[in-house]
Amino acid sequence: MDLLLEATRRAEREHFWFKGFRAFVAPLVARAAAAHPPLRLLDCGCGTGVNLPLLAQHGTAFGFDLTWTGLKFAKDHGTRRLAQASVVQVPFRDGAFDLVTCFDVLQCLAPEVGRTVLAEFHRILAPGGHLVMNVAALEALRGDHAVLAEEAHRYERGELHGMVEAAGFHVERLTFTNASLFPLMFGSRWWQRRRGLKPAEEAHGEISIPPAPVNHALTALLKGEAALVRRLDMPIGSSLLLLAQKRAASQP
Repeated sequence: MDLLLEATRRAEREHFWFKGFRAFVAPLVARAAAAHPPLRLLDCGCGTGVNLPLLAQHGTAFGFDLTWTGLKFAKDHGTRRLAQASVVQVPFRDGAFDLVTCFDVLQCLAPEVGRTVLAEFHRILAPGGHLVMNVAALEALRGDHAVLAEEAHRYERGELHGMVEAAGFHVERLTFTNASLFPLMFGSRWWQRRRGLKPAEEAHGEISIPPAPVNHALTALLKGEAALVRRLDMPIGSSLLLLAQKRAASQP
């Protein structure tokens, strides 16, 4: 995981995927935040902390990560409300937060562990609080990046919906993202599996920034898709983006 964090830190400010990711996520965070001002927000598995300023626009943002490498990078960004912890046992009291986010963490855990994680998110959310989560989608897209990211499981849409609802949430939005890149990713990752996946130490190219014209074009493509996702759900893509609300105790 340290290899992934180091590669991510080099790329996440400018790489087209990360710029697209923030364009997809920001509207859902804003929608959730509008329901609970002033907010206490928590990014679970915050990695290098690059997304905490996005959360801090809406209230007091906290983050935690399992790895010391990620937390060190986050502190280098000037972030201070940090803890070292696991998503399996979140070190905060019941109902402590109005908004919980978790970006590209759940796919690194077996589904049965993922259910425990979702129960923890439910526990630390205040009644009516929201969860915004991004996970890797579709086993057909497993490739070199999956090795670098230590992915255990990529999710189907219905599978994730069922897990989140079973944990006590009401799913308000669940859409694929990166649909515009799907044909390219499907072809390239099929080829990677056919020739054999690279070990993690050789897979850094998966997060390297492409030449500027290509990077700018792909950034524009994803931002255009993000504008569409504000209005409609994508039928396919490499990630699943979810907004869910903690149901009240009286709700079925």
